[in-house]
Amino acid sequence: MTRHPTSLSPAYFAGLYADDPDPWRFATSDYERAKYAATLAALPRPRYASALEVGCSIGVLTRQLGSRCGALTAFDVVSSVLERARVACADQTQIRFLQAAVPGDWPDGRYDLILLSEIAYYLDRADLARLVACVETALLPGGDIVLVHYLGETDYPLSGDAAADGFIQGSAGFAEILAQSRTAEYRLDVLRRAVPEVAVA
Repeated sequence: MTRHPTSLSPAYFAGLYADDPDPWRFATSDYERAKYAATLAALPRPRYASALEVGCSIGVLTRQLGSRCGALTAFDVVSSVLERARVACADQTQIRFLQAAVPGDWPDGRYDLILLSEIAYYLDRADLARLVACVETALLPGGDIVLVHYLGETDYPLSGDAAADGFIQGSAGFAEILAQSRTAEYRLDVLRRAVPEVAVA
C-alpha cells in the first residue's frame, strides 16, 4: 500500500464524512469501545483542570473524557462532525468545540492534558515536528500527553509506530515517558512534562 507523501488535508476528511457520518465506527465498534476504555484508564490523574483533545470527531470519547475535566477544548477539521459532537456533549457545559486543523491551527490556552488519539500519523514528518512544537508551547509543567495510534496497515503518511516514536523523540527535550502499552491493534503512550526545579537559596 502506497502512503500519502504529505499530510492529509481537511478536504480528505470532509470527503470521508460526506460519504459516511461515522466512517471509523467510533460510536459502534468493539475496537473503539475497548480503546476508549484503555485510554481513560491510562490517564495518570483522576481529574484535569484544563484538557485539549486534538481530533475529537463526533465526540464519543470527548463525552467520556469531559467528566474528568474542569474544562475541555476539543477540535476537528469538519464542521458537520463538530455539530454532532456538540449535540452529543450538550449537557457538559465545560466542553468547548473549535474547528481547526493541526499543526497550522492551534487554540490559545495552556493545558494539563493533551490527548492525541489516532491523529499524528495523518501528518508528514515536517508537520509532526510542528505539532510537537505546538504541544510544547501549550502543555503546562507537570502536564500529561496521551498518544493512541492504530498499528494496522494504512495509506497514511506515517505508520502508527513511526508517528508515536517520532513524537516521543521530538518531545524528548521537554517530556518523558510515563507508561507504554500495546495490543495487536494499537499502542498507547503516556508522557509527562517535567516540572522545573526551584532553586533554593
